[in-house]
Amino acid sequence: MIENFHAVIPAGGSGTRLWPVSRTARPKFLHDILGTGSTLLQSTWERTVGLAAPQRTWVVTGRGHVDAVREQLPDLLSDRVVAEPSPKDSAAAIGLATMLIHREDPDAVIGSFSADHSITNTGEFLSVVEQAAAAAAATGDIVTIGITPTYPATSYGYIETGDLLRIPDAPTARRAAAFVEKPDAATARTYAYSGGYRWNAGMFIMRAAVLLELLEEQAPALHAGLTRIVDAWHTPDRDAVQSEVWPTLEKKAIDYVVAEPAAAAGRVIVVPGDFGWDDVGDFDSVAKLRQPVPGEVHGVSAIGEGVDVVDVESRGVVISETGRLVALVGVEDLVVVDTDDAVLVTSRAYAQQVKEVVARVREAGRDELL
Repeated sequence: MIENFHAVIPAGGSGTRLWPVSRTARPKFLHDILGTGSTLLQSTWERTVGLAAPQRTWVVTGRGHVDAVREQLPDLLSDRVVAEPSPKDSAAAIGLATMLIHREDPDAVIGSFSADHSITNTGEFLSVVEQAAAAAAATGDIVTIGITPTYPATSYGYIETGDLLRIPDAPTARRAAAFVEKPDAATARTYAYSGGYRWNAGMFIMRAAVLLELLEEQAPALHAGLTRIVDAWHTPDRDAVQSEVWPTLEKKAIDYVVAEPAAAAGRVIVVPGDFGWDDVGDFDSVAKLRQPVPGEVHGVSAIGEGVDVVDVESRGVVISETGRLVALVGVEDLVVVDTDDAVLVTSRAYAQQVKEVVARVREAGRDELL
């Protein structure tokens, strides 16, 4: 474990591209969406065990998900669950947890790791985070983990890397030159094959005091609101103050509020990572991660307890919660999701557009399906 290290697990979002498995009341991090035997949240928790003890591991989640989080993580201490009244994106969520941590441990170094991502090489992940924590402690800068691109992705943001910093305990650390928005296909090819860019996985490691300093500088209203909430945290007024202040807070990602301005000021470091990361953002990611045999022409991956699949010359993924027989004949790269109240059939190529179905269901007033 890393000295003074606190792990923060933001567990939010609705995962609309993974509907109808992921719903507002039970989003993707609460599901074993990859059929591994653990939910995405549980897998994230299991990785952080190598970084921080339970008393230094925090989960930030919506009020409606607190009970499910506690049920899935029996070793999570009750006062380490930070409940959000409503979704406010990562700047408010991580800022609140960081402020609570700093009040307890002024020397804390924090690491933020999303609850709904997949990592296949935990040992390498831990090694990279150790480097990042060492760089953060040595420099007082924000450190992010930049994933080595394996293909020209257009669904991820990128980080342009600069000079090697030669930090003794973080030999691969480089200066971050800039954060880059999600590119078009041609630009993504340039980035992926240049060697000078990394995927932005949204993992940030820094001294708690440094994040709060930057937050106060870049988003003073957000910092002031969080300060009011934390001042009342251990008083009978906690719920009343949070209910009053939280709706007024800015809804933005920490990347935009803190990381990008810090990078422009030369205060962000990148530690490259190559540990089988995926954000499990859609069913194409699920199919890729669950490919039955690498390079196999045909094959269907079945996910779900008691799922029953027959395939004839087909390739794709079937996720079932019903136990009904699903038969695929002569189809390729198909995704079938079978739940009690909805069935989704799409292709991997159109996986990103599943969120449009959710929008149409909402427009139709079918809130019971959301």
